Amino acid sequence: MTTDSHKIANLTQLRKVYPEAKGRAKQKQLDALEKHSKHFIELSPFVVMSTSNSRGKLDASPRGGQPGFVKVQNLNTILLPDAAGNNRLDSLENILATGHVGLLFMIPGVDETLRVNGKATILTEPKLIALFEEEPRAPISVLSVKVEEVFLHCAKAFMRANLWSLGAKIEREQLPTMGQMMKEQLSLEQPAESQQEMIKRYRALIE
Repeated sequence: MTTDSHKIANLTQLRKVYPEAKGRAKQKQLDALEKHSKHFIELSPFVVMSTSNSRGKLDASPRGGQPGFVKVQNLNTILLPDAAGNNRLDSLENILATGHVGLLFMIPGVDETLRVNGKATILTEPKLIALFEEEPRAPISVLSVKVEEVFLHCAKAFMRANLWSLGAKIEREQLPTMGQMMKEQLSLEQPAESQQEMIKRYRALIE
């Protein structure tokens, strides 16, 4: 059982446990993209977008596409297409509330990641939508993110997870299908959607 004597409750206590960042860890934060961060985004097919509403409720949402699906408009602005989804709109509602996003870009086979924080605006301008004409389906809107902070994140977490190693993959059967899990979570009466049915349905939406 945790006692108050072991609870970190303020910055002073936190820094007694963790020393101040120094060297490259402190210096690496930039306020705009440059050639390496631009290239990283152009090679990335996957990004996790984090947002928060005005009450501090957090959300993290995966976004994916072909490498370069997030476009660098200039060194201060990136464009992220928002395709049709389940219409929960957690991220978009949070952006309307606070205007802030955090992005974590990943490249398969690369253990380093790229972090970008900035201010986001939801746009439906036709000429911006047209920039994504190579996508199987046009986005409904485009998030224009003004870059405020950008820095490379070291490889240690991905190395610990052995994330890209074939040996780290599990057989899909070790986890119930999403249909099975949701049937139990929501006490649904209808039969659970099989993995094959789910993949077929999703493919029809993204191709």
